[in-house]
Amino acid sequence: QVQLVESGGGLVQAGDSLSLSCAASGLTFWTYIMAWFRQAPGKEREFLAAINWNEGNTRYAEFAKDRFTISRDNDKNALYLQMNSLKPEDTAVYYCAADPNVVITMSTAEYDYWGRGTQVTVSA
Repeated sequence: QVQLVESGGGLVQAGDSLSLSCAASGLTFWTYIMAWFRQAPGKEREFLAAINWNEGNTRYAEFAKDRFTISRDNDKNALYLQMNSLKPEDTAVYYCAADPNVVITMSTAEYDYWGRGTQVTVSA
């Protein structure tokens, strides 16, 4: 059974940094494209960043390019997201997701497995 478990969320102030982790099990982790999405209250789930198997290729949403960094450790079956200079509009539930394809996509429909999410709240 595939499990993706996010951790590291919490309540922070604007300007702070936060690091999220996603622990994966039940899948051949290194073969999957891994991604982070987020969903704010009343909004659609949106793509944030993705990374291919060897970290040779990453893709970011425009809003995430300058402040967020995605990385992975295939030996630990782990995905990470470093978030800097957080803003109140970054408040959302953050999800990790796994895609068995070889080309990074921003579409939620392409990702087969999802975690339950971790809440990030940024106060002004």
